[in-house]
Amino acid sequence: MPTTPTPGAPAPALTVPLIIGTEWSLDRQEPDSFTMIVVYRGLHCPVCKAYLQGLKALYQGYLDKGFNVLTLSMDPEDKAKKAHDDWDLADIPMGYGLTEDQARDWGLYLSDSISDAETSVFAEPAVFWVKPDGTLYMAAISNMPFARPDLEFLLGKADFIAEKDYPPRGTHG
Repeated sequence: MPTTPTPGAPAPALTVPLIIGTEWSLDRQEPDSFTMIVVYRGLHCPVCKAYLQGLKALYQGYLDKGFNVLTLSMDPEDKAKKAHDDWDLADIPMGYGLTEDQARDWGLYLSDSISDAETSVFAEPAVFWVKPDGTLYMAAISNMPFARPDLEFLLGKADFIAEKDYPPRGTHG
């Protein structure tokens, strides 16, 4: 059973390989505003393709607002590379091989495959914002491919959050 991480508390550790042959680690990120982690279901998911292509259109805007961005799935390297190439995601960093334990640490819902195209077990979608100090700011975790936050809307709130020093919500134990 996943345990939902608490906003305002340290984000769970996360280190994953990238499709470019290097390693990405949350504790080595130094964003000006947030690190955004976008978990997608995998190459098999057409909704993920559309969502990440939407992110591509907004990617420079996120960089301009001081974000580091990572897309991530439980897919193996070959499927992650194919998704990145086939979906034309350009410079957006993509991690792969998220483990079941890591997914549970982040409170992700896990699903079993229902077709041969799917990875046998995969994480359902989520978007996280982590502050530069390593604390979790926002967690939008879904159990269905159809329920995801609007990335353009979120980008539009980055200035408001900074100007108002808006705190993480959902912190009451």
